[in-house]
Amino acid sequence: MDGGDSTGAGETGAEVAAAAAAASAALRVTLDDLVRSLTESGARTEALGAFKQRRSILGIRRGPVLVPITRVWRLGVLLLDAEGRLHEVGAVTRAIDPGRVTNQSPRAEERRDYRRAAYQGAFDRGDTVNYDTTPIALDAASLIAGSGPVALADGTVMVRWNKQPGPAGLTPVAAYLAERAALLTAPPP
Repeated sequence: MDGGDSTGAGETGAEVAAAAAAASAALRVTLDDLVRSLTESGARTEALGAFKQRRSILGIRRGPVLVPITRVWRLGVLLLDAEGRLHEVGAVTRAIDPGRVTNQSPRAEERRDYRRAAYQGAFDRGDTVNYDTTPIALDAASLIAGSGPVALADGTVMVRWNKQPGPAGLTPVAAYLAERAALLTAPPP
């Protein structure tokens, strides 16, 4: 993650590693509390799915289908599952009847194919289905490396909530998650 130095001036590697381990442990507690709060409030979840190739029938190949993995809460650019794991948002579709081929544009047909894959999967009709997501490693070494949207910057675990380069696109992850969870549990009128 660019836009922040994970080491302070004069800190040794051991000090940085210790700070990262403490930040990782604190983040784990925050995520566990958040899961408990979202579960108790009955906050809306979405499906997390993955593509699975279906076997051929009588030699006829069939397209892949989206299959459910788990349920997640959408928290801005992050997805949180009931085990407290974070995923970076990927692509999203709905499990609705894809309709007929209209050949209007290749992109429209591609979106229809994704809807069909979700519709043929084991999802509730109308369900929002997230796929092509990336699990986010939250261990100390991964936070220091900062290759994903969540990283250690200046001693604080930050999330890149937009694509803007530099520190303007960063915010503390705990505050970000609390704000997004509040939108799920008590949406504005």
